[in-house]
Amino acid sequence: VRFLDCGRGGPVRLESNNPSDFWIEADGVVYAARSGQRSPQHAPTLLIKAIDSTTQQQWMTQVRMVPSPLSSQQVQKAPVPAVPDKDLMEISFPSRKSDSQLKRMKRDWVIPPINVPENSRGPFPQELVRIRSDHDKTRALRYSVTGPGADQPPTSIFIIDPISGELSVNKPLDREHIPNFHLKAHAVDLNGNQLENPIDLAINVIDMNDNRPEFTHQIWNGTVPEGSKPGTFVMTVTSVDKDDPKTANGMLRYKILSQTPESSSNMFTINNKTGGIITVAAGLDREKVPQYTLIIQATDMEGNPMYGLSNTATAVIKITDVNDNPPEFTTAMFYGEVRENRVNVIVANLTVTDKDQPNTPAWNAVYKITGGDPTGRFSVPTDPTNNEGLVTVVKPIDYETSRAYVLTVEAKNEVPLTSGIRYPHMSTATVSISVTDENESPYFEPNPKLIKLEEGMMPESALTIFTAQDPDRFMRQKITYSKLSDPANWLRIDPNSGRITTIAILDRESPFVKNNLYNATFMALDDGKPPASGTGTLQIYLLDINDNAPKVFPQEAEICEKPEPNAINITAVDGDLNPNAGPFAFELAHRPLDVRRNWTITRISGDYAQVSLRIGFLESGIYEIPIIITDSGNLPMSNTSYLRVKVCQCDINGDCTDQQHIMAAGLGTGAIIAILLCIIILLILVLLFVVWMKRRDKERQAKQLLIDPEDDVRDNILKYDEEGGGEEDQDYDLSQLQQPDTLEPDAIKPVGIRRLDERPLHPEPQYPMRSAAPHPGDIGDFINEGLKAADNDPTAPPYDSLLVFDYEGSGSTAGSLSSLNSSSSGGDQDYDYLNDWGPRFRKLADMYGGCDD
Repeated sequence: VRFLDCGRGGPVRLESNNPSDFWIEADGVVYAARSGQRSPQHAPTLLIKAIDSTTQQQWMTQVRMVPSPLSSQQVQKAPVPAVPDKDLMEISFPSRKSDSQLKRMKRDWVIPPINVPENSRGPFPQELVRIRSDHDKTRALRYSVTGPGADQPPTSIFIIDPISGELSVNKPLDREHIPNFHLKAHAVDLNGNQLENPIDLAINVIDMNDNRPEFTHQIWNGTVPEGSKPGTFVMTVTSVDKDDPKTANGMLRYKILSQTPESSSNMFTINNKTGGIITVAAGLDREKVPQYTLIIQATDMEGNPMYGLSNTATAVIKITDVNDNPPEFTTAMFYGEVRENRVNVIVANLTVTDKDQPNTPAWNAVYKITGGDPTGRFSVPTDPTNNEGLVTVVKPIDYETSRAYVLTVEAKNEVPLTSGIRYPHMSTATVSISVTDENESPYFEPNPKLIKLEEGMMPESALTIFTAQDPDRFMRQKITYSKLSDPANWLRIDPNSGRITTIAILDRESPFVKNNLYNATFMALDDGKPPASGTGTLQIYLLDINDNAPKVFPQEAEICEKPEPNAINITAVDGDLNPNAGPFAFELAHRPLDVRRNWTITRISGDYAQVSLRIGFLESGIYEIPIIITDSGNLPMSNTSYLRVKVCQCDINGDCTDQQHIMAAGLGTGAIIAILLCIIILLILVLLFVVWMKRRDKERQAKQLLIDPEDDVRDNILKYDEEGGGEEDQDYDLSQLQQPDTLEPDAIKPVGIRRLDERPLHPEPQYPMRSAAPHPGDIGDFINEGLKAADNDPTAPPYDSLLVFDYEGSGSTAGSLSSLNSSSSGGDQDYDYLNDWGPRFRKLADMYGGCDD
């Protein structure tokens, strides 16, 4: 419906008189608000009002609805052209005034938008409107359009006949791609001069139902507690449609197609507009049906099953567990057995059943003892793996006190039951526990046992009877006693009666007595099977008696040679306690006589006295002053104690100028042993050092005397490659082996032909000479003298030269080795066997195996 305001300029609002059936947009397009039935007999009539928003002036027109000859579905799938060719809508350029001068133009026309349905099947090009100018009557014009869809991308969608001005669409449009186009129409003469102002053309692509709804998820997951009331929200499913949501093409409606598992009634319903799923019936029970599967359908065209397009998705709804099933014991009575005095042992296992989901707070059981255990000796924790109750002993049980227990145990869940559900009778069970007797250890009563005695009690004195009790009243057993700990070895216990006597004098001043207490431990052993034992402690509190004489303190002091300016303050120490200790009486001894002559003692207080010189000068030295000290005990005790005083020269401040202080009268055994060990270790270290030095000197000398075996010709083994020969064939000067006095002068070789290893020809020192027939006993002396002479000889040859130590004689009694003749006769020998030794021994066989010739 078009409305021309004729230049009024005010805003105009369009309204329909029947908005529930038809509504109109601001651009004048009328839409059906709901599905209607075709009724040729009664065609509806629609009134459209145009209302001026400023003046409230109204205009009205009538629209008559005529049923289309095609069905709605055919119209959607094969849209007809917007305007038939013969009735093509004409759009004219606004006219100017008749004169040719440039003057104020009329107000531009308000061109209504051009509506083009999408997905048109043609034929193409399909005419839409005709653009016309009033100047086409007087001159030839050329029309053109510009803008996106014409000469701008996407190009060539709209084309215009430049002569007739017919605007056409050249291909099918897709509203989901481009919903509208904005073009400008131009009119120019043949010279290209603009004759009209460009007019704006708005082209709307009319939506067609060409897109199915699409769910954002193909599978939707939701949960709802079991037992939920009708109307409980579960979840919302969502679907989108690419068609225009302002039209029926994009208006979706939801519904549930099926429910799995099927039941007599549907358990859920869905809001057809929002897609919200809620419960519609009571009776959701996870223990029966833990999960429901719904097939959800979304349909456009407001759910019209005939014209609308649809799609489906799956909604999986899990029923969550609530505590609607209480735990129930598998039996009403449980039994267990436990030995007495055992703790942290499991007596019985309580089993329950719970239909709720396992390992959830609604399934986990909590056990509580409600009766039969007033002293709290049992507890029932839960086994997390199987949900059983473990009846456990947490405090020792005495068979003699109670031989059996009957417990009442209640089972609940970690979370309360759902309202309206109560715990049944089977949520409570009875546990019967029997206690078995065991041999228990005897015990001393009291433990520890304290007795008070005066110290100094003599041996074989009876102190007390320390006995133990046997807790096994129903067993007749004998108890024997023994001593476990007696640090000072003062006590003895009778094994049968438990009577304790002394075997030594009790002394409070013993190092084993702490704070006047002496502790001894005893053991009681019964004759059960197996035997059991218990221990008890006897504490003896020793009362002090005056059995320790006082001693002077300190025992050493210093004083100047002259009585001024200092004296010695002394006190006394007593191992006893008051009143057997101080106050003390101090007195100098009468012997030796010079004590009272040289010294005097003055009492300062009950525990202190002062010792000073009586005479004007006393020679420096160490003096021992005997002092008689008497305590204040009942039957006082006296003791002569010696004060060791060093008398020394003092400076003006009264301090001794000697560097040495008073030393002890003698060293202790430990100090003497330590000093001796240090001396012995020092001597051993010195001895080891000397031995090491000696050995190093010997090794150094041995290295110097070593001779290279390649240069020594005396001790080498000589290899002979031929028979015969001997020492005479070697190039050695054997004259060196002869006695020096027998050496002939002409035997001396010239210097030029001497061997390199011979001794140099220098005046030789006077070596000791031996007689021709020396006594065998002086050989060692001769060699030592020769060594000394050689060491003192500056002309001594090098180590690798031939040295003469002794003369072995002028000749040799042995025959020549060059001859095989022997002075002995071989006639008694049979050498015929040499013939059997092969060709190598044939010469010997001829020499010795033949006849005499």
